[in-house]
Amino acid sequence: MAEITITADNFDTEVANASVPVLVDFWATWCGPCKMMAPVLAEFAKKYEGSVKVGKVNVDEEDLLASRFAISSIPTLILFRDGKPAKMTMGYQPLEKLESILS
Repeated sequence: MAEITITADNFDTEVANASVPVLVDFWATWCGPCKMMAPVLAEFAKKYEGSVKVGKVNVDEEDLLASRFAISSIPTLILFRDGKPAKMTMGYQPLEKLESILS
């Protein structure tokens, strides 16, 4: 499964009620580090397909979600377990760093 777009409308279905951990990328189209993060996230999504879901929240389009999780810097990545934020990281992260937040 490729990365999915997370919105306020589908958040509960895709994240809060997910049966697997969900890594959510809060990003924007104008953000340089977010663009650098995109291929890393795509590789992560492919590598962990079936065991971790990867979602993307465009903070310009989903300001309610950005506010709900107090996003002040992008990219911000939050790993949700059982529908709750478990770990968070900000800024560009290499694949190895993303993998380390799973443990």
